[in-house]
Amino acid sequence: MTSERQQLIEDAGLLGVPLSDEQAARALQLLDELSIWNRSYSLTAITRREAMIRGHLLDSLSAHADLAGLHIADVGTGAGFPGLPLALASPQRSFTLIDSVAKKIRFVTHAARKLALANVTPLQARVESLTPLNAFDTVIARAYAALPDLLASVQGLCGPATRVLALKGRYPADELAQLPLGWQLQHSRAVRIPGLEVERHILRLVPQAL
Repeated sequence: MTSERQQLIEDAGLLGVPLSDEQAARALQLLDELSIWNRSYSLTAITRREAMIRGHLLDSLSAHADLAGLHIADVGTGAGFPGLPLALASPQRSFTLIDSVAKKIRFVTHAARKLALANVTPLQARVESLTPLNAFDTVIARAYAALPDLLASVQGLCGPATRVLALKGRYPADELAQLPLGWQLQHSRAVRIPGLEVERHILRLVPQAL
């Protein structure tokens, strides 16, 4: 019988993400911590173990191939998804996980410490209020907002070379028709999450060249 850890490694491999045995163990430890905190803080509606593996870990890792650069912002991270699994899989990159809800950032801080993720910086803030000195290379958001609202919110995090990755369910043709001036869809792809029978799309949005 395939162990939970081995199954995660195999399924991540189907998504093109090589996980070591240690990385897979830490990813599953993340779910252990989330389950414990969820009893008191209601951080996620997904509570069955298998559903958490597919809906949190694998769904997050599906965006791994789309990351660019070394400095990544995960906006509206919630309980740390997709940022924490991606930080586990990409130790050479630094991830800033942003959410305005205190209990969610407390969990992200706890999980990053527990999993020894030195490349994670939790930040409690409203994304719209942030204007860091240096733009991020990639800004990623899962189920954050409609594309026009997402792009308006993250404007301060972006420079001319930033890519914004939006993790969506159905292909959002209506949202794409309303992109704000200065932005364009560079690439989109349908994603098949092992064991998850739902539509998933990853959209890559970039500033239009002047």
